Amino acid sequence: MSLIRYEPFNFTNRLGLFEPFFSGLESGGRSDSIVSQWRPAVDVKEEDNRFVILADLPGVDPKDIEVTAESGMLTLKGERKTETREEKDGYKKVERAQGAFYRRFSLPDGVAAEEIAANGKNGVLEISIPKQRKAQPQRIEVSH
Repeated sequence: MSLIRYEPFNFTNRLGLFEPFFSGLESGGRSDSIVSQWRPAVDVKEEDNRFVILADLPGVDPKDIEVTAESGMLTLKGERKTETREEKDGYKKVERAQGAFYRRFSLPDGVAAEEIAANGKNGVLEISIPKQRKAQPQRIEVSH
């Protein structure tokens, strides 16, 4: 008997019916489903001066995570190393995903891409995407 993981929205996600909000945040490209063996869960929030992406990556060494920003896209990729599990260890079911992961996000206009920072703590990766400071309007005197 083989176990099959049940994901009720998997079919609709392939059709693109449930695209994330955040200005088309996650790329609709299908390349992530080809190169990924699993997809970490992410939360995205907007604060006054930044956007924050929180990615659940328990068991992933920070040195195995790569975050890049290029051409308006933020890419998160890495790998959770596969552990050898022998039948004698008593495993009956294995649900924790192993292997490579890959997520791409479309950056909204008005972010300071050169100031993006990532920090991993307790299995959660926090990516901080600062907003650009808006120029304040100046009153210009009209000379006569």
